[in-house]
Amino acid sequence: MRTSTILTSLPLTFALLAPLHAQEVLTGEAAFGTAEDNAPGTRRHITADALPAPSHAENDPEAPDFQNNPTMVDRPEGTMPQVPEGFAVEVFAEGLTEPRVIRIAPNGDIFVAESEAGRVSVFPADAQAPATPEVFAEGLDRPFGILFHPPQNPEHVYVAAANQVVRYPYAEGDRTASGEAEVILPDIPTERHWTRDLATTADGSRIFVSIGSASNVAGAMSDEPPEEITAWEQSYGVGAAWGDEENRAVVQVMNPDGSELRNFATGLRNCSGMAVQQDGTLWCTGNERDHIGPNLAPDYITSVQDGGFYGWPWYYAGGNEDPAHAGERLDLADKSLTPEVLLQAHSSTMQLVFHDDEAFPEEYHGIFATMRGSWNRENRTGYKVVRALIEDGKPTGVYEDFMTGFVLNEAEVWGRPTGIAVLPDGNLLVSDDANGTIYRVTHGGQ
Repeated sequence: MRTSTILTSLPLTFALLAPLHAQEVLTGEAAFGTAEDNAPGTRRHITADALPAPSHAENDPEAPDFQNNPTMVDRPEGTMPQVPEGFAVEVFAEGLTEPRVIRIAPNGDIFVAESEAGRVSVFPADAQAPATPEVFAEGLDRPFGILFHPPQNPEHVYVAAANQVVRYPYAEGDRTASGEAEVILPDIPTERHWTRDLATTADGSRIFVSIGSASNVAGAMSDEPPEEITAWEQSYGVGAAWGDEENRAVVQVMNPDGSELRNFATGLRNCSGMAVQQDGTLWCTGNERDHIGPNLAPDYITSVQDGGFYGWPWYYAGGNEDPAHAGERLDLADKSLTPEVLLQAHSSTMQLVFHDDEAFPEEYHGIFATMRGSWNRENRTGYKVVRALIEDGKPTGVYEDFMTGFVLNEAEVWGRPTGIAVLPDGNLLVSDDANGTIYRVTHGGQ
């Protein structure tokens, strides 16, 4: 992991690349593409009925198994992320250690989970580049999700570490935790997926926590489901897995003190990012399974229904059956929900935010999401920020590249967008967890 320790102030740099194919929408096979196709303005629409058939199964010993991790390099001198015409990017801060989730306190202070360092850092609301953070809390196991609670006048900062959810006492303006961590949700298993995000209902009465799966397609799960599958699902949710996957691949919901914990939604292999829409609907990003083909299974952005089942490990993108579990749960085929926005497979889609502030032109209002990029695809994909187009409050299924340019060539990559947040002034912050950088994106020379 490369991180720079030099905090240099860089001038705002307007992208030289104008939007490409701003109105053309790539569909079918053309929509899958690779990182070479990434450019601000490029639009894609991937649909469940246009997905290719699986080319192999994870349990196929003859199947190819690509290990194509990128070589991470420093940002080349003079290079900045590419954004649409009229937008600008500046380096807000450098020298962080795997900055991932960014969350904005009600007073505008900027909280960042430095996962590898085991700490949560904070920048003051009026921080200017090059910004230097303070340490709010440390000694955590890979912190990720951050939540201010209650939402309007918070008394606590919740942090979702890999192994537990804790909360710290908080008063407006605190940049160092004033008390010890109180464990709210203990003993979360940490095998495989460890990114736990947090969200809350508008009134603060319930808190959501996402917990990813322990495996790719639950291959170690016993061959037979529990004897009383109906009773099992009544306790754990429709399509809920068992064994090592018990209470994994889920979004859970609980009271603020951790009581009345239950599975809110199931079949979400790894919901790495959550956000609540203004109407109260919970949304998440989904990292889907590997090893069934270069264009399968699609990552996604989806609304999350109470009691909803999203396919894993038996199905994906609705009723598409995973060949590793062929014929095992035919009863679930018509219960597997199709996400509203299907994304290029293996993009490692991470965080999302809703943006409707007038700081950006109205045509850029919608959902923004980050993609860290592929590690197991022969030809890379991801490594960008995209936006899902919305009409009448609903995603159309079309999404557009917004911030690109992190891939240098087949081997080398200089950035992996991970965290994203909307500042009080309507501008965006985007974290690159590979090079320890946070970027600020503005429009119109702000």
